Amino acid sequence: MAKLEVKNLAGKTVGDVELDESVFGVEVNEHLLWEVVKMQRAKTRAGTHNTKRRNEVRGGGKKPFKQKGTGNARAGSSRAPHFVGGGSVFGPRPRDYEYTMPKKAVAGALRSVLSLRAKESKLVIVDAFELDAIKTKQVDGILDILGTKKALIVDAANEKLQKSTRNLTRAKYLRPEGLNVYDVLNFETLVLTKTTVEKLTERLKQHADTAAKTAGGAA
Repeated sequence: MAKLEVKNLAGKTVGDVELDESVFGVEVNEHLLWEVVKMQRAKTRAGTHNTKRRNEVRGGGKKPFKQKGTGNARAGSSRAPHFVGGGSVFGPRPRDYEYTMPKKAVAGALRSVLSLRAKESKLVIVDAFELDAIKTKQVDGILDILGTKKALIVDAANEKLQKSTRNLTRAKYLRPEGLNVYDVLNFETLVLTKTTVEKLTERLKQHADTAAKTAGGAA
């Protein structure tokens, strides 16, 4: 197990924590990260795009010109697709883009992105993120002390931290259960509390053990 320094909000080292290699030290699977990010982005798509079909556009009730003698191809409506103002044929319709991936794959991607941040030395562990009051400026100053420009902060239920970061463009707060690949990649640094590290290790290690047993059985 690798060790990482634990800091307080003043930036001073107050101890260390052991990082489980099965969670913070796995091989980075870039393709898996791409697949999970693509899935997350698909879930955010509104899917409200729409074009009108021939039966939905206004007008076109009268035959545009007589059937014979004009030299034109016969036409029954001026709202056919080949006329200006006509309906579309294969235009987009409202649809749901959301899809899911296996839980093991999502957990594997999360282990991969945590390992990536650890290898890049962009993982900061703090003993606790306790604030005196709801104050955005205080969190902004703490990020400067920790030496990060843009950070994703993950901590257990912390109302003061949540409200202090909601108007801060350089930071975002998440609970451990809400940690996801897209947000980790979207922020330069990942800041975890010591308690969060323990919770993530406990949760993701179970998936890692299950995956290892499955792979062993298949072999």
